[in-house]
Amino acid sequence: MTRTNFDYVPTEIEPKWQKKWVEAKLFDVDFDPKRPKKYVLEMFPYPSGRMHMGHVRNYSIGDVMARYFRMRGYNVLHPMGWDAFGLPAENAAIQNKVHPKKWTYENIAVMKAQFSRLGVSFDWRREVVTCDPEYYRWEQLMFLRMLREGLAYREKRGLNWCPSCETVLANEEVVDGLCWRCDSTVVTKEMDQWFIKTTKYAEELLKDIETLRQWPERIRIMQNYWIGKSVGAEIDFSLEKDPQTKITVFTTRPDTIYGATALILAPEHGLVNDLSKGTPQEKEVRALVDKMKTIDKRERSSEKAEKLGVFTGSYVLHPLTAKKIPIWIANFVLTDYGTGALMSVPAHDERDFAFAQKYQIPIITVVQRYAVPFAASSHVQDQTDLPFTEDGVSVGSMEIDGLTTPEAKKKIIQVLEKKNVGHAKVNFRLRDWGISRQRYWGTPIPIIYCPKDGIVEVPEKDLPVRLPEIVEFKGTGGSPLAHNEEFLNVKCPRCGVASKREADTMSTFIESSWYYTRYTSVIHGHEPVHKKDADYWLPIDHYIGGVEHATGHLLYFRFFQKLMRDWGWISGDEPAKQLICQGMVYKDGAKMSKSKGNVVDPDDLVARLGADTARLFVLFAGPIEKDLEWSDQGVEGCFRFLGRVFRLAMNSLQELQGVEAKDIAQSDEAKKLQHLLHKTVKNVTHDIEKDFHYNTAISFMMEFVNALYLIDIKKAQNDTRQVFKKSIESLILMLSPFAPHMTDEVWEALGNKGFTLNSTWPSFKEEFAKSDEREIVFQINGKIKDRIICRDGTSDEDLKKMALENPKIREVLGGKEPKRVIVVPNKLINIVI
Repeated sequence: MTRTNFDYVPTEIEPKWQKKWVEAKLFDVDFDPKRPKKYVLEMFPYPSGRMHMGHVRNYSIGDVMARYFRMRGYNVLHPMGWDAFGLPAENAAIQNKVHPKKWTYENIAVMKAQFSRLGVSFDWRREVVTCDPEYYRWEQLMFLRMLREGLAYREKRGLNWCPSCETVLANEEVVDGLCWRCDSTVVTKEMDQWFIKTTKYAEELLKDIETLRQWPERIRIMQNYWIGKSVGAEIDFSLEKDPQTKITVFTTRPDTIYGATALILAPEHGLVNDLSKGTPQEKEVRALVDKMKTIDKRERSSEKAEKLGVFTGSYVLHPLTAKKIPIWIANFVLTDYGTGALMSVPAHDERDFAFAQKYQIPIITVVQRYAVPFAASSHVQDQTDLPFTEDGVSVGSMEIDGLTTPEAKKKIIQVLEKKNVGHAKVNFRLRDWGISRQRYWGTPIPIIYCPKDGIVEVPEKDLPVRLPEIVEFKGTGGSPLAHNEEFLNVKCPRCGVASKREADTMSTFIESSWYYTRYTSVIHGHEPVHKKDADYWLPIDHYIGGVEHATGHLLYFRFFQKLMRDWGWISGDEPAKQLICQGMVYKDGAKMSKSKGNVVDPDDLVARLGADTARLFVLFAGPIEKDLEWSDQGVEGCFRFLGRVFRLAMNSLQELQGVEAKDIAQSDEAKKLQHLLHKTVKNVTHDIEKDFHYNTAISFMMEFVNALYLIDIKKAQNDTRQVFKKSIESLILMLSPFAPHMTDEVWEALGNKGFTLNSTWPSFKEEFAKSDEREIVFQINGKIKDRIICRDGTSDEDLKKMALENPKIREVLGGKEPKRVIVVPNKLINIVI
């Protein structure tokens, strides 16, 4: 189609180049130890159906990085896959009467086509689909190895349970105490579940946070808090009615033990029923226990939550004084931290103090400020200065009286250990990872329950244990696997006795915890990770995803890195050097969502204005780590800018024909353009390299285009034409990571062979980029009065004249002559009066 006005028509340009890229296998990348590498990875998506603008932003960020580094000479790995297991597929199966596998793969096909229309440079040969048995077979292998090494185990615990869905829920699947799937009230239920011993790596996970210098500070803080290292002691309190029974507490302040006036248990603590049985408090205890089962644990432990408690009717004996101490249960004590029991010292803990005041529990001061004199007889004192939670000096505490808090902690632990009632202990908030899910659409746990041999591993030769495809989704809760006799019934591989398979599947966080290593090795089908390839590509250089994964995926992701390192599969302590958390996409002041009716469909936008426009806008509208407010005017502006670049180049083709692209300048016009070219290349390169400031990099290119439009190429001298052509080509190369389709079209029209992606990123010379203007400061008696911009090399006499004629200087002088005028060349003028 011939066009004389060179209209920018992305619907013609973009399919053409997408086809060419596929035919040329442009994005395929292979192991090449002779070249420096970059591994750019966006967190892979759940194939929920269609992409939204959040996807467009996330994957455009990564694609610019991948394209930029490739043009800088790196061997760039930029893969893509699908986090394909999960609950939404089961919901769809129930609601739409479609099998999860069919629903998932249809969605993958849709989203993959959308990625192609956006022009994202993924090496699709390395694609992983986590619901593919050839992927999850390796997870089952890992599980069996962890089981043999004691890192996987089965245990009964109180877990989030949705009685409607009949499934265990992870903490992140409980929203305001309700199931995220059906909005039913979630309760706590004791169940046998499979766990992975993440706590084995707690110390290393915590320590290595310090090495993650290119991760956002807020993520590092959140990980630090979630792991939650506490140094203190475990102390045994004997039950009054049965001294052989011990209740163990963990405390970070063992020095306050003489101020303990209550023992407080979590409602889920295993002794609660026995403690209250047959007491007047039994009914009240049972009521609180039942109530707590329906309240989210995070809500219970919130500082704002009302403190609720009940006396159990039983007592323990103080391990050092043998004094009776009442046992309570309270909502704010959880089994997820410590031992599920705490030593309440109201005088020195804010939460304990509030609880004691509400329930009239005695308050005894055993630590005071260093400088305040204290009478030993008055250690039961007025509460106006309490609670005192700082370090101080122990009082009323027998062996440790007069010791500072650090000294008292050490001494009291020695006392406890000598009496065999306690010991030093390091505790972590991080708990072992419960991975069992009562769902169908997940990785089967490769375990068989034999009536004779008990828990039996599925032999490795029989992996993968495949999900049966013929299942019935009733929508009444529970996993279809639990009712699928063909899947469940199996012979024990050890003794041949009729046995049952495990009906639970694994948490989908497992799949997303190691997928990044599989990308490096997927072409090696005979092993989960090919070490030679993995050691070349890893660690990930730039990892891009949402902040919402701070304490879920990112923690498990780091755990699996250390696990696989210890197995010798990979090298390195951490999986990713840099983490980039992009902001959300908002429209009309709210996050884009179908429920709010403010969604912009990427397909509609691409069909109307092109993929390059969509990409450019989501990168230009603000810094990538900040939230983006959608603007229809902003999108149209990006489309117009691309059109201006397209027409600028295409309308210059005739004048530039036969002209060599050079930046050798003799004329003033060519020198000025040469300076702008090198200055722009320098600024764009700097802003992409330094924290990926894409928005400002695009702004510099926009300013450069404005300057190029001021040049009349038809009347320009030959050196100006040469620099102009060099400028156009450099502009196209700098813009190509952001708008690859249009720039490849122009690159070809300019007579260049191949693709911009295979071209070299433009370089700059500092001597040409250096500004020919300077800021000059005007002072009076050393105080700044004004600043001006003038040409570099302006004479001292001209600077003096400019200073004395400056309105702000003249106002201060008031017609008086200055005593002296001091000139610091190219820096400042100081007028002395």
